[in-house]
Amino acid sequence: MCGLDPRGSRDPAVPVVSPAGDRGKGESGSFGQSSSRLAAPRDTADLHQELCLYTLGNLIVESESVRRQLLPQGIVPAMASCIQSPHLTVLEALGYALSQLLQAKEASKKIIPSVLSTPLPQHMLRLLQPGPKLNPGVAVEFAWCLHYIICSQVNNALLITHGAVSTLGLLLLYLAGAVQRAEDTGLELLLCPVLRCLSNLLTEAPGGQVMLRDERVVVSLFIILQFLLQKQPSLLPEGLWLLNNLTANNPGFCTSLLSLDLIEPLLQLLPVSNVVSVLVLTVLCNVAEKGPAYCWRLWPGPLLPSLLDMLAFSDTEVVGQSLELLQLLFLYRPEAVQAFLQQSGLQALKRHEEEAQLQDRVHALQQTALHG
Repeated sequence: MCGLDPRGSRDPAVPVVSPAGDRGKGESGSFGQSSSRLAAPRDTADLHQELCLYTLGNLIVESESVRRQLLPQGIVPAMASCIQSPHLTVLEALGYALSQLLQAKEASKKIIPSVLSTPLPQHMLRLLQPGPKLNPGVAVEFAWCLHYIICSQVNNALLITHGAVSTLGLLLLYLAGAVQRAEDTGLELLLCPVLRCLSNLLTEAPGGQVMLRDERVVVSLFIILQFLLQKQPSLLPEGLWLLNNLTANNPGFCTSLLSLDLIEPLLQLLPVSNVVSVLVLTVLCNVAEKGPAYCWRLWPGPLLPSLLDMLAFSDTEVVGQSLELLQLLFLYRPEAVQAFLQQSGLQALKRHEEEAQLQDRVHALQQTALHG
């Protein structure tokens, strides 16, 4: 794992890192792939190279001793040579083998520095460039490779220098267009690694949000969130992590949420799960903490009734984040207090008075509501 668990408490203004995940080791399903691969039977000139790469990938994931032997024999420079192959089947096999190598427990110390010293990262980003030449199978493999490299935090500044943030941002726009057109091309398999890569890079790149300041990024992200809500709700936290990291320290993205009327679609995600609820509320805290002008856009509206619904939950993290948001709303929009009182807000708070993790915040909010 890299970074914070989404279920953990955190300051809403602090960008969070999404986990490294374990896509390659025994994971399967519509958004994952099994660790052991066989080459498709074909009689082509590149078949031998493809078979070798799949065999290497299967050996790498199963044996540390194999990895120890391969590294001094120059497997990384050999892969850097293979990535220039014109054959898509070879590139996909290479991506598989490299992804297994990058998931090794010793990768951050012994493997990733070697990978970063070769042209592999630039070629990976080239293969992730959106457009008609983008191959879903190849792109998925190298997107996961990039994700494992980013999560190692060995030298993400180098990746940013190579244009990783802008490339992934453009790819996000491209993927949103693909899912909106309901194209059945396998591109949806790119969503998880691309969202994670961007989320994690933004935690390390103070100017990363500037590279993505185009509000089309926000629109695309909401298109993707709606797609995930319908097709793969378990991946909603991936998109919400990115939205949190975009809005944490960037008023421009908060302005986009308001000007594009995206607060209500965001609130509609609250019932999905406790994890999703906390992330949605965290994003809303990012908006509210920007000051009075932002809270004027949050209330009147559906926010307050939604927060009262959240206070009926028993999950302390959901309730705690709701209390934080109410405190910000009352600070910058005092008129909302009266509406809160009229809608039985004090009674909703009362049920949490005895909860150790919440009672201080409950008491503070009660004082604010009663005495200003």
